[in-house]
Amino acid sequence: MRAQSQGQHPDLGVALEHLLSSGGKRVRPAVALLTGGMLGANHERLITLAAAIELLHTATLVHDDLIDGALLRRGIATLNAQWSPAATVLTGDFIFARAARLAAETDSVTVMRLFAETLATIVNGELTQLFSSRGLASREDYFKRIHAKTASMFELATGAAAMLSPVDEYLAQEVRSFGYEIGMAFQIVDDVLDFTGEQTRVGKPVASDLRQGLFTLPALYYMESHPGNEVIAALLEGGRFSDDGLEELVVQIRKSGAIQKSIDEARRFVERGLTILESMPESPEREALEDLARYIIHRDL
Repeated sequence: MRAQSQGQHPDLGVALEHLLSSGGKRVRPAVALLTGGMLGANHERLITLAAAIELLHTATLVHDDLIDGALLRRGIATLNAQWSPAATVLTGDFIFARAARLAAETDSVTVMRLFAETLATIVNGELTQLFSSRGLASREDYFKRIHAKTASMFELATGAAAMLSPVDEYLAQEVRSFGYEIGMAFQIVDDVLDFTGEQTRVGKPVASDLRQGLFTLPALYYMESHPGNEVIAALLEGGRFSDDGLEELVVQIRKSGAIQKSIDEARRFVERGLTILESMPESPEREALEDLARYIIHRDL
């Protein structure tokens, strides 16, 4: 991944190094490596795929932070906090291009096609969120949004790894479904942590989505049981509300059963994913994927 800036403008190397050294769990490339290892993929092609997926993820974060006006990620200054919007966009574009180049180096047209489809899904989801999701408050809309935002990348990690492996179409689809299930759970837990975590640990303001008028699962569950809340009504209508009112709403959501309901929902996704894994070949990689799926529910809660 670091080698992708060699021979390019020096500032691209500085930006890429900043992004890669700022932390992150590297869950998506880990999922790709473990899935391919479980299914017998060529190791070198698998490493290339994993790097492509993580670079794709990194590029989406660069653009997301610019769109959201975020100045912190993982407690570290974002690229757009230091550079102009134009420079930030172009850096994101460069990383997208390098991710696509790495995907092409797997020598698999089907992997490249899935890679392109995933990027289109992510961008379409971001545009939908930008133009029509703010103020919408339904679980159906929420699940569509987090599929585009997060689960699609996990589907890419498992599906593309299967495409590099000597397995039939049925098994490839099954393992891709596993990626969907754990990806959905991963984002739901992220959204729970947005309410329950401290800013210093989460690396961004608490309830940042709600502040932008985006209703995640904890807020949706709370809204269903408290339909008359004035702050929620103001958020739905795109109106003004006080910081004190929002802080009080966050406290009420934390105290309610909405947090536990959301965790239970994430757990159901993980359980479906674990059921799918039972049909996969037994191996240390499968055990690691099972552990990773369970970790998703328990991380930092």
